[in-house]
Amino acid sequence: MQSDKEGGDDGCPEECIALSDFTGSGSDQLAFTSKDKLLVHAKPSSDWWWAELHGVIGYVPASYLRPVGAAKERDEETCLEDPWQDEEYFASYGTLRLHLEMLSDKSRTEAYRQVIFTNSASLRNKVVMDLGCGTGIISLFCAQLSQPSVVYAVEASSIAEYTRQLVKQNDCEEVVTVLQGRAEETELPVQVDVLVSEWMGNCLLFEFMVESVLLARDRWLRKGGVMWPSSAALALVPCQAESYYAEKIAFWEQPYGLDFTPLQPLAQKEFFTKPKFSHLIDPSDCLSAPCDIITMDMYTLQVEDLEVWCVPWIHCLVHCSF
Repeated sequence: MQSDKEGGDDGCPEECIALSDFTGSGSDQLAFTSKDKLLVHAKPSSDWWWAELHGVIGYVPASYLRPVGAAKERDEETCLEDPWQDEEYFASYGTLRLHLEMLSDKSRTEAYRQVIFTNSASLRNKVVMDLGCGTGIISLFCAQLSQPSVVYAVEASSIAEYTRQLVKQNDCEEVVTVLQGRAEETELPVQVDVLVSEWMGNCLLFEFMVESVLLARDRWLRKGGVMWPSSAALALVPCQAESYYAEKIAFWEQPYGLDFTPLQPLAQKEFFTKPKFSHLIDPSDCLSAPCDIITMDMYTLQVEDLEVWCVPWIHCLVHCSF
């Protein structure tokens, strides 16, 4: 870290507020606590920013900060509790980037299709709610595979306009009704037999969509109704990143028959002092059996339960069951 103000952009620094505590893992990272105000001098990547706190400059994780100007648009306390403003959150789902990412996740998408197909007989003539339907893929699976009486596809973002077109394009408009609006504001004519949603985020709870699912459950799911997923767990497991290490560190041992090992300490500092996000691992990379640190029964879980969980973790795996 630096005690001067070198490394900033030519423009004025942007004042941001910390959403939660952060402890840096290297000498070039700033540590801060919730509600600290930092000056962001540069944004070299979408994940890490160059910021200043109490005259000291270092890297900070962008997801932990919110611009002060944006925070003032809503009540301060609400803003601090909600890492994403609704406008930002729903706007991100109004573009194709996130939907392409989700639809390209074949294991996720096939899991929903399989559970719908397996339970097609019990879904026949039932009322289904697909909360946060996005492009409507789960709603279309329901309509084509299980013959429900109606599927209410609820989506708050502007992608809902295109979801209606996709429903019509796939000849499902007589079964699937797309409703644009937040779960908390949506009105249905009847209670539903099945509530399905793909609400899981990074480390299971990121985006906190699960709160909307619980509110919809309490309001619209009939007694004895079904939820998919019905349970979820966040697991902790120690793991290795041998392939990543070989790519970034072992590479310097003898490239082209030459000894480049003096660069290995520099490579370690550059590539291994910051968290590695969204790193895909093989089961063989896990060094022990996973341990569940959070378990959720979607039928009994309450919003208040979510507010008291505070669990440190190193690397997390998400597991959901239907």
